[in-house]
Amino acid sequence: MIPQRLYVNIDHVATVRQARRTDEPDPLEAARLAEAAGADGITVHLREDRRHIQDADVERLAPAVRVLNLELATSPDVLAIACRLRPYQATIVPERREEVTTEGGLDLSRPAPRLRETIRRLEEAGARVSLFIDPEPATLDAAKDLGVPAVELHTGRYAHGRRRSEAPLDELRRAARHAADMGLAVHAGHGLTYRNVVPVASIAEIEELNIGHSIVSRALTVGMRAAVEEMLHLVRDARR
Repeated sequence: MIPQRLYVNIDHVATVRQARRTDEPDPLEAARLAEAAGADGITVHLREDRRHIQDADVERLAPAVRVLNLELATSPDVLAIACRLRPYQATIVPERREEVTTEGGLDLSRPAPRLRETIRRLEEAGARVSLFIDPEPATLDAAKDLGVPAVELHTGRYAHGRRRSEAPLDELRRAARHAADMGLAVHAGHGLTYRNVVPVASIAEIEELNIGHSIVSRALTVGMRAAVEEMLHLVRDARR
């Protein structure tokens, strides 16, 4: 079974800070605490509207954390920052100004020259490129055709669906197996919490989980280190 990594998304540490446009809480401090608790990587999404993470946050995080996964859309200014800072991993996500959070995966059903150019530039900058996509066979095939080494499966249908239904979980299992069979590294994320993470963490082909809101929410009461340690305990026990 592939060892599984936990990347902690600290976007919503910045959300709390931006509510008052002040200098606390500090995403870098949160990232260091997450790493100290055992997180394998730190994820941030530099959105076009800069609603939480700011350019300066990425500037500070890039040289300071062990592994940075930068989520971004194909916005030229954000792409330029990514190419300059050269994060270990760059995960390309869809983005709409009116959404509260990312609501689905990339649409790979049509030609996407801008997406191809974004992939090319990130690869030239030395970043490992992943695509955030829905767990559908045709979309996985399209991702493979784009030549990326990894995909992140959108787990929203499972996380927000009816708990009695096994269909979304079976969909994730099939998608993870299909992606792995094609040689793609399989990541997963969106809406995962302490209550629902174990079945996803148990999928053998998934080697990386990206979890943010639930960990940051838990950290408000128990602290970042304890929140990350609790999640790691759940994830690692799922593989035993």
